[in-house]
Amino acid sequence: MKKVYSLPCNIAQTLNLIGDRWTLLILHRLMTGHCTYKQLKDCLGGIPSNLLSGRLKSLEADGLITSELYQDHPPRYRYILSKSGSELNDVFNSLVLWGEKHLTTCYKRLTHKGCKSGLEHRYYCKHCGKIITSSEITVCDTQE
Repeated sequence: MKKVYSLPCNIAQTLNLIGDRWTLLILHRLMTGHCTYKQLKDCLGGIPSNLLSGRLKSLEADGLITSELYQDHPPRYRYILSKSGSELNDVFNSLVLWGEKHLTTCYKRLTHKGCKSGLEHRYYCKHCGKIITSSEITVCDTQE
């Protein structure tokens, strides 16, 4: 059974959806084009079959992926990220950027396709049209 955080916190509630072991890796592999059960199993070395199956069912129930039958006998499905699942790309990019700064061995870098230069994370205020620093950010309760 899925661990449930009851804290009134966006991070806790998001972890209820994607915080289980292997879940982010499954979503990331779907994002990179591995869309069948076999492809996922092959590229996620070490994931138990029953766990992969359970995570896929859970992700579908939570609306982060959909499944599409592509073969009738035996039934085989392809898994596709939903709109909300696809929007996790920014989360993955943030993790890559964090890894570039803090991991002893860095496996990936985010670069600009045009000039191959490294990237950094920025915050943009859609109201005043300015790029702001993290010191200018405040987290507000939605009840305010």
